[in-house]
Amino acid sequence: MLNTKTNEAHSTEKIHAQFQSIRQHSLTLIKNLNAEDCQLQAMDDASPMKWHLAHTTWFFETFLLAKYLPNYTLFDEQFKVLFNSYYNGIGEQFKRANRGCLSRPSLEVVLRYRAYVDNALNELLQLGINQTLCNIIELGLNHEQQHQELMLMDIKYNFSVNPSFPAYSKTPNDLIKVSDSLGTLKYTEFSQSITNIGADAKNGFSYDNEQPKHQALIHAFSFANRLVTNREYLQFIEAGGYKNPSFWLSDGWANINTEQLSHPLYWQYIDGQWFEFTLYGLQPLNLDAPVSHVSYFEAAAYANFVNARLPTEFEWEYVAQQQALKQQQNDLLTPSVCKNPDVISQLSDTCWQWTNSAYLPYPGFKPFSGAAGEYNGKFMNNQMVLRGGCVFTPKDHLRQTYRNFFYPHQAWMCSGIRLAKDIL
Repeated sequence: MLNTKTNEAHSTEKIHAQFQSIRQHSLTLIKNLNAEDCQLQAMDDASPMKWHLAHTTWFFETFLLAKYLPNYTLFDEQFKVLFNSYYNGIGEQFKRANRGCLSRPSLEVVLRYRAYVDNALNELLQLGINQTLCNIIELGLNHEQQHQELMLMDIKYNFSVNPSFPAYSKTPNDLIKVSDSLGTLKYTEFSQSITNIGADAKNGFSYDNEQPKHQALIHAFSFANRLVTNREYLQFIEAGGYKNPSFWLSDGWANINTEQLSHPLYWQYIDGQWFEFTLYGLQPLNLDAPVSHVSYFEAAAYANFVNARLPTEFEWEYVAQQQALKQQQNDLLTPSVCKNPDVISQLSDTCWQWTNSAYLPYPGFKPFSGAAGEYNGKFMNNQMVLRGGCVFTPKDHLRQTYRNFFYPHQAWMCSGIRLAKDIL
């Protein structure tokens, strides 16, 4: 006979261990930062580290503890507004662009807030939890992992505007060596197929925007074995790519002219040499590393330049199904370099990859129930899908069906270029 109590205890222990590990990792990400670093917000799209730490805590307090822990007392009533991101169903939110203005609460208070909520969740776990609570905790932990990725992207941007080019971390010497064995870019052909796309809600965690699993027709196409490199993208720049409207979508051409863009976000041309700002500070541009932090407009323009296109998100997932997603053992902050041209690589460990697919609901899409239903569905307009993952993504947060989405002009996230072609 099934020992229900034993299984429940084991499940609770597992959830508790995951909770402790993921929550601690957020604190690990700020261990090299001071309070002033954690206050920075250099643009509207980025958020201060302090806000990320508080918002992910607010999520557990709001959706779990306030509803399900008997006699729970909010840490601070004002936090309901200060750290609500976009949940209209919950109530008012503090303006996103002004998050960096919140000198109070201090970082010290935010850390106390995290400890307070963590202790309360431990108390809830001791009381026992049902499947509903397990689902909320699982969503909250995946939500925090999303913010861990954003924390690294945001601190990179926040540091990049400082002319002293501060480093988030020190650079080991072997991380900036240029590979001398990079293979040429090659294409693998895939025949027409009808394939299942998306996640089955019964098979592990997935967001509502990955569901339901459905069939899609994939026409014959070819798919690049690796991402586009800095060297290859530099050829686009030197050929006048940013001055030739024939490569650009109309909105993209307007964007680069309005913003006076002439190269990827973190590139710097100093005394006749190209450099790139990284989390290790300003480094000589590694020509064999994948180009990163490019917008959809830039990715599409480069694809036009080389007579290719971006893959659809369905083509990308179909390829991922054919390739076992093998995670390479790379440093957290270091892009991998593809050395074997006969293997399709860099699917999930390097850069999020722009696709040619608009961010839209799958057939039969249903948002999460309750206030959490605002998590994804209401953003399904005017954005493009990215697939894969990047060096900032927690490795146990990756899956083939993951759909990321950003506006086509944005580039501060770790986005790269995968090419595809039609087979006629």
